[in-house]
Amino acid sequence: MTTVVLLIGMGWGALVAVPFTRHAQRAEVVSRLEVHVPISPRERITSRWRHALVPQWAGPVGRVVGGLVRRRANARRNEELARDLPVAIDLLAVAVGAGCTPYLAVGVALQWSPPAVAEPLDSVRRDCSLGVTFAEALDRMARERTVLQPLVDSLLASERYGAPVGDALTRLAVEERATLRRRAEARARTVPVRLLFPLVFLVLPAFALLSVVPVLLAGLTGT
Repeated sequence: MTTVVLLIGMGWGALVAVPFTRHAQRAEVVSRLEVHVPISPRERITSRWRHALVPQWAGPVGRVVGGLVRRRANARRNEELARDLPVAIDLLAVAVGAGCTPYLAVGVALQWSPPAVAEPLDSVRRDCSLGVTFAEALDRMARERTVLQPLVDSLLASERYGAPVGDALTRLAVEERATLRRRAEARARTVPVRLLFPLVFLVLPAFALLSVVPVLLAGLTGT
């Protein structure tokens, strides 16, 4: 019985170690290539706690864990930004329809947008106050937050070529909501597949350990 439990534990240890061995060599390079994105004070405090929990002397494992945590945080931030983006686009469309220029519309939308979208919009206004042109500030925002690239393209088309932006923003908001709906449906379809992991790796081994293994051991020992 002890041998079986030991073998199962060794198998679980090898399974858990696979992701670390795969990403150990490239985690440091990936972290160097990541684009710097401004973070909020709350995220800065969370980052300090991560550094405290994963010290620099932790070696390859620490770098892997730190890279995975950073990528997960970036993915979560992008998901939140994509979820709140249609609201900001609607605000921009309303401001443009009221007679605001794209630059003034960004200032209006900034006041009422969700925090995830308000932060990059505020960076545009801050850059413009330092002498950067509106187009350059939008390009910089798109480089830092690639999720905002369609919005930036619509605003730049109006800024550079004088194209009407109101209808473009309305269509973009509809497309973003359709994209969010498709993503939600795709995640819902993956739920049965994700449920297979606890079933195969937790429930079935526990059932075999508690029911089948004692019978086999009893038959082998002759008791």
